[in-house]
Amino acid sequence: MDPYSLVTRNTVEVVTDEELSALLKKPRPKVYAGYEPSGEVHLGHLVTVNKLLDMQKAGFEVVVLLADLHAFLNRKGTMEEVRALAEYNKKCFEGLGLVDVTYVLGSDLQLSPEYELLMLKLSQEVTLNRATRSMDEVGRQMEHPTVSQMVYPIMQITDIATLGVDAAVGGIDQRKIHMLAREYLAGHGYPTPVCLHTPILNGLDGKKMSSSQKNYISVAEDEDTIRKKMNKAYCPKETEENPVLQMLQYHLFPRFGEITLHRPEKFGGDLTFASYEALSEAYGSGAIHPADLKKAAGEYMVDLLRPVREYLESHP
Repeated sequence: MDPYSLVTRNTVEVVTDEELSALLKKPRPKVYAGYEPSGEVHLGHLVTVNKLLDMQKAGFEVVVLLADLHAFLNRKGTMEEVRALAEYNKKCFEGLGLVDVTYVLGSDLQLSPEYELLMLKLSQEVTLNRATRSMDEVGRQMEHPTVSQMVYPIMQITDIATLGVDAAVGGIDQRKIHMLAREYLAGHGYPTPVCLHTPILNGLDGKKMSSSQKNYISVAEDEDTIRKKMNKAYCPKETEENPVLQMLQYHLFPRFGEITLHRPEKFGGDLTFASYEALSEAYGSGAIHPADLKKAAGEYMVDLLRPVREYLESHP
């Protein structure tokens, strides 16, 4: 796969294509994604992790920001709690394959005088309304936002400048914050970042994936739990918004290349698919039973996450 196709696959938006094409001509462009340390790393995080791995293969230097201060400002726990989670999350990311990358703890970056001064300068320009709207999708308890949550997007803009990255990766819920960075950083002498946005996937029940709803698979789940969750997963006959098909598209095909569904001969025997499009078409036509799809996805997910469990066991 050519670098452009690799970098853009499974994204919902690239801002902009022309800038990305120019960036790919640089010898070693730098990309980052930030993660709030908050509970388990799950399949929602894996979407952007996979994208960072794609970009690493395409020649990018990858930076992962463990955003402990952001989590604190977003009411995810005390500083002690989020720092402990940051170290645990780092081990999960390494187990998923994010190695030979630079990990940065937010509080190590964000408390310098230079960082704080740039953040305050930006806060003079971004209106309260823009800051509030940028947090609509990512903020906790935004029906009663705190001042700390208005600082959050300004810090994210400052992160992009201070880390010296050329591109930012995030879910589509990060779009409004990224657009603030594109709008305001140039006026302070920093390059305008290329932004790549990935979709927000459904949870196992077909609803929005949420830590509070527990409708996800943690990357540290044991094999039996993964199989049980997949067996109970919502898997309608339709292909749109089907969480099992999303799992295959965004997690399993990018890692394994092809997927085999093992079935008894009386039910048609094994089926092997070299692309998600072919599998999705077959499922939509009724050629694949939901139970067979869930079983296959569960077994591949067990294989995908096994290195994470092994890594965590060897790095207590």
